[in-house]
Amino acid sequence: MDNRQAIGSWLSGPRAAAEDMGVEFGYPGRQLGLPEQGPGSAARFGRRLGAVVIDWIGCQVIAYGLITGGNMSATGNWTLALFLGLTLLTVGTVGSTPGKRLLGLRVVSLDGGRLGFGRVLLRTALLALAIPALIWDRDGRGLHDRASRAVQVRI
Repeated sequence: MDNRQAIGSWLSGPRAAAEDMGVEFGYPGRQLGLPEQGPGSAARFGRRLGAVVIDWIGCQVIAYGLITGGNMSATGNWTLALFLGLTLLTVGTVGSTPGKRLLGLRVVSLDGGRLGFGRVLLRTALLALAIPALIWDRDGRGLHDRASRAVQVRI
């Protein structure tokens, strides 16, 4: 075997090189026992990002119009506070934010149940840092979901 195949190309990346060598990665959520498609399957990045954008824009509109009275310089901090409060309350009670609900997503525990308050608080605090949400594993879970032993699934 040529060593260049084992290392992989910088264009294809290490995952493509490993797949060429016969490594089976499977679909996102396979290691968690989730189905490949349909209800209960792991949520993909596009839907998760869309849900966050919907929630953020909603919080920004509320902060701009109702709290700061149109003061754009104060809107950013209020938007973050509203976003974190919304996430903490809605994920802790019904398992999804309005954006997640619109896009058909729900946050559940790895055993399929609802997250407890402590785990929702940890997940929300890590989500506020943004970086843990931008680093995810092969199953599509961000570090904030891994730390709280949660997964976002399709409804």
